[in-house]
Amino acid sequence: MILPIVAYGDPVLRKEAVNIEKTHPNLDQILENMWETMYNASGVGLAAPQVGLPIRVFLVDTSPFADDDSLDEEEQKALEAFKKTFINAKITKETGEEWAFNEGCLSIPNVREDVFRKEQITIEYLDEKFKKHTETYHGLIARVIQHEYDHIEGVLFTDKISSLKKRLIKGKLGNISKGKVNVDYRMRFPEAKGRI
Repeated sequence: MILPIVAYGDPVLRKEAVNIEKTHPNLDQILENMWETMYNASGVGLAAPQVGLPIRVFLVDTSPFADDDSLDEEEQKALEAFKKTFINAKITKETGEEWAFNEGCLSIPNVREDVFRKEQITIEYLDEKFKKHTETYHGLIARVIQHEYDHIEGVLFTDKISSLKKRLIKGKLGNISKGKVNVDYRMRFPEAKGRI
């Protein structure tokens, strides 16, 4: 089932999400709905708070980035193949140079800004079968994971831009929270209850 994506301004996006147990109610259904919702909105990642659930769950599928001709063949193959569920994730290390990439977010439609993030991360997480993993990623895969991880920490990409850029997009953010935005996927707006 396609769920409405929670818009900027909703308090759930500012909560630090909580760990879940294997017995979490309807977890398989939640994951299935999240994948369907993410693909419907042409996203490469989606965190549970973005569908109104304050739990430490996010999904990543970087395959849309694999079409980028500026990347070498190895990077393209890695992006094409990367599709994972992250449960109770914890980034344990961020290393390397900070680099900028123009980020957007399904909860903040039609706003894109350059965000600086570290090049490489190490992350501990459980997969959908609650098997534990510790893995290291770099480049675009690390970037998408960092963006989604921020969501379960109550952080948005707009928190990572300069105060000048924040002032420049303040009006747009206000409009998003009021539902004054055109998107081709379902959204839930904090100041326009009931609108989709």
